[in-house]
Amino acid sequence: MRSRPPVTFERLDSLEWQICQRIARLSQRRLIHGLFRFCSRIGDWPAWVALALMQPIIYGREGWHLTLLWGLCAAFGALFYRLVKTRLCRERPYITFSSIPCTMPPLDRYSFPSGHTLHAVMFSTFTAATSPWLLIVVLPLTGLIAASRVILGLHYLSDVIAGALLGFVIAQMGLWGATYGQWLPALD
Repeated sequence: MRSRPPVTFERLDSLEWQICQRIARLSQRRLIHGLFRFCSRIGDWPAWVALALMQPIIYGREGWHLTLLWGLCAAFGALFYRLVKTRLCRERPYITFSSIPCTMPPLDRYSFPSGHTLHAVMFSTFTAATSPWLLIVVLPLTGLIAASRVILGLHYLSDVIAGALLGFVIAQMGLWGATYGQWLPALD
């Protein structure tokens, strides 16, 4: 027997479904569907692993501290969002509303919060703190990944917003902890 989602989600679902339906219909256009499917796929992990592994190339030995920090925070983020998802049990929009097309198979059953957006915003926050010159690439990618979750019919807008907030908070906590613990060196 699965848990029943909180009443709050039922209210949010009824407020958000029409806008999500309109946005998800964009995926019926081949070019849009292909672009956002690609963005969603690289947001699974490849973009963030590549970005984390670039840190030692950019910063040398100190970059390994960043790679470790980013990896630990990514693992914490994955565990945390999965715990929240399996406790709150918000169904994906295409399950609750058959008029919302799902144009890509989900990685798991529930939708709140968006793990893709959590990680995208988390890595953007790390990039802003350590390599702001990379934001010209990372920020648009983050926006595309977040948008892809709604366009592909996998998430409500509130799932994406919650994922973004959680990603920002986890990154800030990681940066604060590493700086306070003095194992993150000052980068020039």
